[in-house]
Amino acid sequence: MGGQLKRAVLLVEYQGTSYAGFQLQVGHPTIQGELEKALASFTGQPTRIRGASRTDSGAHARGQVVDFLTATQHPLERFAPALNYHLPDDIKIIEAHWVDEEFNSRRSALSRVYQYSILNRSAPSPLRRFTHTWISERLDPEKMTEAAQLLVGVHDFRALAVGHPLDRSAVREVMRWDVKRSEDNIVIECEANGFLKQQIRKANGILTDIGRGKYPVERVTEALSGNGGGSPLLPAHGLCLISVKYPSSVKIGLVSED
Repeated sequence: MGGQLKRAVLLVEYQGTSYAGFQLQVGHPTIQGELEKALASFTGQPTRIRGASRTDSGAHARGQVVDFLTATQHPLERFAPALNYHLPDDIKIIEAHWVDEEFNSRRSALSRVYQYSILNRSAPSPLRRFTHTWISERLDPEKMTEAAQLLVGVHDFRALAVGHPLDRSAVREVMRWDVKRSEDNIVIECEANGFLKQQIRKANGILTDIGRGKYPVERVTEALSGNGGGSPLLPAHGLCLISVKYPSSVKIGLVSED
């Protein structure tokens, strides 16, 4: 049943609608809780996992990465199908790999990519109600794009975060913050070496207000300095973790970089 401990990594996809976020919470269903229950059923061993990103309650993931130590003797190719048998329909394993024992899905990551999806039309959509935030007022994606570039670079994002500890740095590097419109869909995609709690939803709330014409693009600079109150915190259900990027030595999700 048991043997030498080895570190495994999983690529996980989930719809977070029914869960109180990724991280364990007593008395509430979470992604981590469901994954750990499935691992215990599959391996016969209690297992604690680590996730690359702690997605919010109601948020989704196409490319969450988790790692854990296990002494299971099951071959690697059985991991995904066996775990998927034990998992609910809204959480599934896409890939499984062995990694070096030093690998840490959170700390080894180079960057994380998130998308925020907005349905921008007069009527809501029954089909997209769990994956898109509906905004009926016409948004100007060009103004939103211009404003989003003020988020790119190295900034202190404390003013856009919720509950970030005062003794921890809030400085993060944003590689890109793109806004694209296709028919009635607006997708805001951002990549950074890390994000603070609710930072993306707060920043995108400011961008949508700029897109409505409520504020000029300079509102982003004001918000970063702590003077950007009044913009909405967008709902979590429009947010999806697309991928986590690692050094090229880590083969997971085909998004590793040199």
